[in-house]
Amino acid sequence: MNKLVTLSIVCFLAGPILSAEPAKPAVKADSKKSEVINFSLLDYRGKYYELHRAEARVVVLFFTGNGCPIARQSIAKVRAARRSSAGKETVVWMINSNPQDDRASIAEEALEFHIGSIPILMDENQGVARSLGVRRTAEVICIDTKDWTIFYRGAVDDQLTEGAKKPQATEKYLETALAEFFSGRPITRPKTSTSGCLIRFESAAADSATPISYATEVAPLLQKKCVGCHSPGNIGPFAMSNHKKVKGWTDMMEEVLLTRRMPPWHADPHVGKFQNDSSLTLDETRTLLQWMEQGALRGEGVDPLTNAPATTAEWPLGKPDYVVPLPTAEHVPPEGVLDYRHVHVESPMTEDAWVRAAMVRPGNRKVVHHVIVRIISPQKSGPPGDVFFTSWAPGASALAFPEGTAKFVPKGSRFDFELHYNTIGSPQTDQTELGLYLQKEPPRMVLETRAVESKEFSIPPGEADAPSFCVYGFQGDTLIFDLMPHMHLRGSWFKYEALYPDGKRELLLSVPKYDFNWQTAYRLAEPKRVPAGTWLLCSGGHDNSAKNPYNPDPAKRVKYGLQSFEEMFMGFMNVAEIPQTRPGGPSSVEKKSASAR
Repeated sequence: MNKLVTLSIVCFLAGPILSAEPAKPAVKADSKKSEVINFSLLDYRGKYYELHRAEARVVVLFFTGNGCPIARQSIAKVRAARRSSAGKETVVWMINSNPQDDRASIAEEALEFHIGSIPILMDENQGVARSLGVRRTAEVICIDTKDWTIFYRGAVDDQLTEGAKKPQATEKYLETALAEFFSGRPITRPKTSTSGCLIRFESAAADSATPISYATEVAPLLQKKCVGCHSPGNIGPFAMSNHKKVKGWTDMMEEVLLTRRMPPWHADPHVGKFQNDSSLTLDETRTLLQWMEQGALRGEGVDPLTNAPATTAEWPLGKPDYVVPLPTAEHVPPEGVLDYRHVHVESPMTEDAWVRAAMVRPGNRKVVHHVIVRIISPQKSGPPGDVFFTSWAPGASALAFPEGTAKFVPKGSRFDFELHYNTIGSPQTDQTELGLYLQKEPPRMVLETRAVESKEFSIPPGEADAPSFCVYGFQGDTLIFDLMPHMHLRGSWFKYEALYPDGKRELLLSVPKYDFNWQTAYRLAEPKRVPAGTWLLCSGGHDNSAKNPYNPDPAKRVKYGLQSFEEMFMGFMNVAEIPQTRPGGPSSVEKKSASAR
């Protein structure tokens, strides 16, 4: 049985008309309609799309799901509507909100029905469909993104209904609405009825008589995934201290969930598994969105967030063997965007040491955005940050180094603290500390942070996706534990792929929407063993366009540089060479110890 595609369409207007004559403002379908919330989704190939960053005057959305005959016959019509307004910069996105459809089946549909360049986005938690009130496929919603309000809602045309079909359409609602809008004429039919297939919503408590329980479902979920940052003295802009406080922020919470900004985890959920994954599952996201849709009710029971205990211990890994504090308190002004600070501190260890764990304890979580600690060995006199050692960012898990490994710190080393502070409107101080956990015996494997980078790039002004790549070759059999992409403010996306000696390739990590504000280390759920001769390919892109809200200057050509307004393209990784099983030749542990003597 052939698979079918179901469709519902949403149109968005964004940006100025690129023509000699500016268009007159169109008459809205309902001037009282509220703002349509921003959202972001990945397509079935794993590429990131965000409504507010669409490079078009009009964005047409298809809500797709494999299986409805009306949808199959609507694809060509939507293409025709796009062509009719091509001069007005119209793009089409398709959105699949059916929970039973996966990437593979959507890819088959795209191939069978010749979708071509039209992306199919996956609304896996169904949050976008719920937010827009879409319940059936083949619905059209057109939104003016100058104020994000709807100006048309209804069917594509009048030809197709459930179980019936006219010889041809007599009313082309979508094409007419677009034409009237672009010409500045009143929308003659701002709303029509829709014929299409019902979308099945997972756990649709909002449509049933049973409300989501705040006390037993929502509050424990917030405690688990959010309160670590959203609590007194931490970096979250408000504390989730009780139901009343949370309810007051639900509109903003809905937006950051739909735009995938929170919790701060940026890996594609369909690529790899990671020990420190801090994201919400689909069920968890649906629970929160449905609770908000129901009115964020308090319900019965004690409020678990009132006087909730602290979610993090002072030293989650136990008391360190050494604590290395910043020598003096760092002063953070009340306002401004602050440059990164580098503070050097002498190692307190008087002998060579093997470290089994290292963790950063921020002194003031309200302002510490992230900390990266590097080792500057006594043999080196180069720029700050000789060897990556450890890091901290809000929401980061306290993880020891992988079992059987340790990092080597030669005597006489210094620690370079890279400090990134946020301002919060009042003067603050911070005295962050580094905790070191020693291992008496040499480990089985040396844990090393290695990096590969490209400096040979030149990003043109206004370029939205300037590609870069670099490769690293493994000379011995190696275990990969952590992957840490690094770019600056124009960083857009990043991938790690293993290219094996037998010609096979494997995608290890995909970050479709890189965010410079979160320096995340992605620890693989299981170490990836790669044989000697494997290449690690890092590929990615920079967004130097005006649509990038972090871009310091989209009119500037950007090249490699250490400052955040310049750019980098680096792939960090925590790895360990597997000890030799054949006799002869020193192990990596022996090499590391000998190099320090």
